Amino acid sequence: MTNWPDLDWNRWRETAIGLQLRCQIVGKVRLALTPWLNHSWHVPFYLTARGWTTSAIPCGNRILQIDFDLIGDAVTVATSDGGMRSIALAAGTIADFRAEVVAALDALGAASDFDGSPSEMPGYPSFADDHEQRRYDAGAARDFWRALIQVRRVFYQFRTGFLGKASPIHLFWGSFDLAATRFSGRVAPKHPGGMPGLPDDVACEAYSHEEASVGFWPGSDAFPHAAFYAYAYPEPAGYAAAPVEPDKAGWNADLREFILPYAAVRAAADPDAALLAFCQSTYDAAADLANWDRDALECPIGRPRVPRAV
Repeated sequence: MTNWPDLDWNRWRETAIGLQLRCQIVGKVRLALTPWLNHSWHVPFYLTARGWTTSAIPCGNRILQIDFDLIGDAVTVATSDGGMRSIALAAGTIADFRAEVVAALDALGAASDFDGSPSEMPGYPSFADDHEQRRYDAGAARDFWRALIQVRRVFYQFRTGFLGKASPIHLFWGSFDLAATRFSGRVAPKHPGGMPGLPDDVACEAYSHEEASVGFWPGSDAFPHAAFYAYAYPEPAGYAAAPVEPDKAGWNADLREFILPYAAVRAAADPDAALLAFCQSTYDAAADLANWDRDALECPIGRPRVPRAV
């Protein structure tokens, strides 16, 4: 039995959209209360043993934390002085979920004023006006989380082989993707903006430095397949034609990214090796073609209890 669950976008689409919208509401609470950190690193979620979390959010002289418990089918809102409220993860409207989040924040004495519109999801109404009844398949949501666990495990292994500036392994609620980014250390040309649902000043700040990113998303109506992606900014000459592994990976000219279907990794004899090969080969292409100082930036993959030799 594989540890990589089946993810069929069309089968769990309604749950996925509803879950992402709920994540956006909670993410916007963190965005509203947390001082800006480079590349929007102050807004994502992080995986936990039961789902994912905002991690610590500043709340006056306290800490606020909001967790998605995919095992208990609940969202918990807690403060460091012992206060806690629980909201069910269940079928219902986004407007009702937003109201429950606001009520929980008010009860805990936390600020509840946040941006009320979805990000990177054009065509959806404001949270308060979204009265569509949305189903919730708890099993499908847990399968997505369990897939994220496997992906994060491999992404973390890959991350240990880099000495330069590298992001944590983030779950971004805007595009609903798990991502890891490496940086060359050099400033990048200013991003032109124009990304759907993302303000230009946010895009320009996010792509302020040369980077090579790898990530995973569960699918969308525009791309209805769970997949891994990799891109470089700025895209170096020849990047699209670079050889990458495994053989199921390829360049998507519309997205300007390398794509590897999640189903191909799941079906591989060694899923970890297949995904690690994708991470490494797409990074190799970006770093070589853009002339990164690889000798200064890289190190062997980390091992438990073994300090890096210096």
